Amino acid sequence: MRLVVPVSGSDPKTRLSPVLTPDERREFTEAMLADVVTALDAAGHSPEVVATAPVACDAPVTVDERGLDPLVNDLLAEADGQLAVVMADLPLLTPAAVETLFEPDADVVLAPGLGGGTNAFVSRHPEFRVDYHGASIRDHRQIVREAGATLADIDSRLLATDIDEPGDLSEVLLHGDGAAADWLRDAGFELVVDDGRVAAQRT
Repeated sequence: MRLVVPVSGSDPKTRLSPVLTPDERREFTEAMLADVVTALDAAGHSPEVVATAPVACDAPVTVDERGLDPLVNDLLAEADGQLAVVMADLPLLTPAAVETLFEPDADVVLAPGLGGGTNAFVSRHPEFRVDYHGASIRDHRQIVREAGATLADIDSRLLATDIDEPGDLSEVLLHGDGAAADWLRDAGFELVVDDGRVAAQRT
């Protein structure tokens, strides 16, 4: 089965602008992508990266400027629904978490994100299509039901933790041990505790 990792290579992670410059956001995005590719490789898969602009990566990279929905839906149509997609901003991903995504014997396997998004899926059904706008996990469940396909939801903190906003960076420092965590520490970020809450702060 083809496994694709979409990533923005042009202006990634704009919601991290309060704490990272444009160049730093690109570097951090590539560090997270490296963690995802490493986990997928270690789990025995051969990921392909599809980026809106060139990115540095230890995997085949195709530059494609299409938006996420048309890109993934065209790939699904080309593969008759046989496709896996894993997002590039999952720096806590491990080979064991990848295996949980592929284990269920269901037509469509969905990995929800903590904010209502869809962080990964495995499709084995010709009628499955994506709609990543809004609360996409809810929409994808409905699409699966309307297609008459079987569904499995993956309950995994590692797959659910995507990094979009400054408040998410603490998760990488707390639980990550890969390229993204190293990048943050090298950039001067450290964990601080304020009123019982843990946050990432730049020194």
